[in-house]
Amino acid sequence: MTKPTLVSFKLCPYVQRSVINLLEKKVEYEIKYIELANKPDWFLKISPFGRVPVLVVGEEVLFESAVINEYLDETNLPSLHPEDPLLKAKHRAWAEFASALLVDQYGWTMSKEESDSNKKKEEILSKFKILESILPEPKNGTLFFAGETKHLVDTAYAPFFMRMEFLKNKGVQFDLVSGFPKVQTWSDTLLSLPSVKNSVLPEVPKEYIEFIKAHNSWMGGKL
Repeated sequence: MTKPTLVSFKLCPYVQRSVINLLEKKVEYEIKYIELANKPDWFLKISPFGRVPVLVVGEEVLFESAVINEYLDETNLPSLHPEDPLLKAKHRAWAEFASALLVDQYGWTMSKEESDSNKKKEEILSKFKILESILPEPKNGTLFFAGETKHLVDTAYAPFFMRMEFLKNKGVQFDLVSGFPKVQTWSDTLLSLPSVKNSVLPEVPKEYIEFIKAHNSWMGGKL
């Protein structure tokens, strides 16, 4: 069988979700990096939205990270989804909540004005309050979304938490997670997974910070 090829921009959190799932499933794959500021013609021909990730499987092309991850989960058993249809739907809904957090995170880091950045920060904190209220209690210092078992929904949050860690390492003022004990334990659990640790290139932490600075955002001036 031909190895699938994942088309990536190396700072993209949505691509990272797919890489985590490929690693979790131990799928042999190839990865091809592009620059989103200079998208090659071949990429624009296969990506209807002009976004990454794109997964090329033989002659077929899949786009949108949620769809790619569902495909990877269905074709590489065992599934990381719950078997119960209602629980599976619930997990899919909370994966969308993770996507909303990534949008808030981007706004927090890229806003030109302090007031706009603070507004996005408050939106992140408000979502953390919701997560703190619905997460189960940790056991032995470990926590996944559904308790002790890792699921596909967890991989949706890992890139967000990794970027929060990059920012926290630049200053305590960027630490939003530690005020929420269960969210913090969940973050620590996810960031300790080999599939998460190995889902980005070594230069990504530095380049993520440089990316924020390069966009002349309010936060970029503080990093």
